[in-house]
Amino acid sequence: MTPVAQWSYLDIIVLFSMWAIMMAGMMLPSALPIMYLIDKINNQRKARNAPYAASFYFIVGYLLAWFGYSLAITLLQWWLHHLALLTPMMNSAQLEFTCLILLITGVYQWLPIKQRCLNHCRSPLGFLTSSWQEGIYGAINMGFSHGQYCLGCCWLLMALLLVFGVMSLPWIIALTLIVALEKLFSYGLLFSKILGALLVFLACYMWLMT
Repeated sequence: MTPVAQWSYLDIIVLFSMWAIMMAGMMLPSALPIMYLIDKINNQRKARNAPYAASFYFIVGYLLAWFGYSLAITLLQWWLHHLALLTPMMNSAQLEFTCLILLITGVYQWLPIKQRCLNHCRSPLGFLTSSWQEGIYGAINMGFSHGQYCLGCCWLLMALLLVFGVMSLPWIIALTLIVALEKLFSYGLLFSKILGALLVFLACYMWLMT
């Protein structure tokens, strides 16, 4: 990457596009259960000639939430480059920054807001039962609402890419699997807390070893 002082609007647009595509690829697999349920409900309605909104509109709403996050983290990344906290390869340039992100992410894994959002993501039927809305706008709004719960679960996990490398394919795959395990694995809530404890331990270990 060129020095941040030389970034143009086009550079920021390209960076946003990269984050948006990456977030879609990483988050959609973990949302497959709720998409499957919506598609099943739509097929049942279609069979009895009842009105329905295509599942596509739910996906649009879901992605809108993550595209909003992509814009926010794009601007954050630009700022971090400006502060020289990220290298031109888009990973952490300072140990202190690395430890801080690891520590904050680890603590967040234990917070009630994380567990509450994760519960919503792990119970798609419960979400649909309590939040169902009719029509195209309703489907988009449902997707956006569910995307916000998903965002509440995973926004700091995704921010770990600023530590390990935004373009690091192994870490992208690893984080995609971690998100899927949290949401789909029967012991996902416990796994989430264990992961949080490991991140806190790693942050403390790296700090003490300097």
